Amino acid sequence: MKRKFLFSVTIVLSLLVISCKKNAKDESSDTDTDTTTSDCSSLTGSAKVVCLANTFLATLTTSQQSSIILDYTLTNAKRWSNLPCGLSCRNGLLMSSLTTAQQTAALALIQAVAGTAYSGDGYEEYQTIRAADDYLNANGGGSSYGSGNYVIAFLGTPSTTGKWMLQYGGHHYASNVTFDADTIVSITPLHEGVEPHGSFTVNSTTYSTPLADELSVSQNMLGSFTSSELSSAKISSTFSDCLMVPGSTSNTMPTTKQGIKVSSLSTTAQAKVWAAIQPWINDLDSAQAAAIRATYYNELASTYVCYASNSSATTGNASSFFTTNTDYVRIDGPSVWIEFICQTGVVFTSQIHYHTVMRDHSRDYIGL
Repeated sequence: MKRKFLFSVTIVLSLLVISCKKNAKDESSDTDTDTTTSDCSSLTGSAKVVCLANTFLATLTTSQQSSIILDYTLTNAKRWSNLPCGLSCRNGLLMSSLTTAQQTAALALIQAVAGTAYSGDGYEEYQTIRAADDYLNANGGGSSYGSGNYVIAFLGTPSTTGKWMLQYGGHHYASNVTFDADTIVSITPLHEGVEPHGSFTVNSTTYSTPLADELSVSQNMLGSFTSSELSSAKISSTFSDCLMVPGSTSNTMPTTKQGIKVSSLSTTAQAKVWAAIQPWINDLDSAQAAAIRATYYNELASTYVCYASNSSATTGNASSFFTTNTDYVRIDGPSVWIEFICQTGVVFTSQIHYHTVMRDHSRDYIGL
């Protein structure tokens, strides 16, 4: 009887301790950070992404969670931009508003989605473009620029059964990745840009040229065209930015394709077109991008390439392409849409800088 009495007392005391801890946590839930973490290392694919998303969310206060999880609507999905406009044109939370632990959890999630399989692309490219913004901040651009102005948001609740979108980016980077029932169904719209031109050093770290892959494959593609192929691919328009400019909610992809059809190119040039598509797909974890990559490959023969400006370019000389403001190229397939353009620098006006966008004719904002 005595042992039974002592056991009962122990249970009651334990429940009281748990209750006190729970109440203390509830009372401070809007001001303290819950440091609960999960080990997601054994998971793969979307299951790992969802695990890391929930781990990140667990580090946030209730008010932060309310700001970062938004309704999965077309209006919210279209709130992305290439401008240094912070939350005025984007959803979610600023990186600068997060604690160190919260930023670490957010970046672990982005790293899992963007992938690390390709040097210079994926997560590495995202971080290098953020560092380029810090460089602009420190060299005359001002506080509108900087890695802290990058944001992260969820449209819908992360899960392996429902549909939801992860948005992350800022000035010169915008990723919109849609998950549906444990599968990535859309990786677009995707915007990438960079200023300054070339390598740069900021906070004692030197970064190699962001978008170097995107530039070189675009140069190699047009450089592989014969003079006749270049003539067929050339269009007379002049562009000041991508046609499907980031942030636009009204621009539409033309229904009539322009330029030269890939199936009419030489085998060598066709391979260069396929290579030119890769750096944008490589900004997503390779395993999760496999299905979209296969779709674009199967549609390659029916894809078109056109370019504008590049008035000083010559056939067989890859480096003669994309050297001047308004130099432009477009890859337009049944699904894929990629644009790459040179613009005069905004902070470094004596240089050019690059804007790119990848869209998808049937998968942008899929389901919305």
